[in-house]
Amino acid sequence: MRALPVGDRGLLVELGSGEEAQALHAELLRRRAEGLLSVGEIVPAARTVLLDDLDDPHRLAAELTAAEVPPVVPRAREVVELPVRYDGPDLADVAAHWGVPVPEVGRIHAATEFTVAFCGFAPGFGYLTGLPAGHDVPRRATPRTSVPAGAVALAGSYTGVYPRSSPGGWQLIGTTGAVLWDHTRVPAALLSPGARVRFVPVEDA
Repeated sequence: MRALPVGDRGLLVELGSGEEAQALHAELLRRRAEGLLSVGEIVPAARTVLLDDLDDPHRLAAELTAAEVPPVVPRAREVVELPVRYDGPDLADVAAHWGVPVPEVGRIHAATEFTVAFCGFAPGFGYLTGLPAGHDVPRRATPRTSVPAGAVALAGSYTGVYPRSSPGGWQLIGTTGAVLWDHTRVPAALLSPGARVRFVPVEDA
């Protein structure tokens, strides 16, 4: 673990893996909730956690780098269920990469409980982890110029849902009608770091 200063009151903590970043993020949230840490924002990413508006970033940096990252303690949170039709144009490519029949892609994906590791790319876009080992997939060699809102996609070890139409190079395996970002809703983002997520297959009526 390495802690780097960001301005006068910020800290960027670099970790060895995504799992460690998720664990540290959960631990820092716990400390803040229990009044043990005075901090503004706590922002997780793939292998970093950014903290800002700290009272004493140097003291916290020394404390964090001298300690082991605690294991993730499961939190009692409701599972966010997203309806999905496994009708994406890249299903066959993903099935071939996994070495399974095409229908098996949806079964494996829907049988997984995901966790939002962090958010980014676009408002409401969550990077979801949880697929079994060996199910990483490469990004497309040629990104699409337009991916529709609601597209359920895979890249590397992550699953994501495009909250709005945008270019993208992820492998598209399905579609959902869930609204990932709504500025009139509180909170605007349907998914937040640490949230548990399941995809529920639906069929056309």
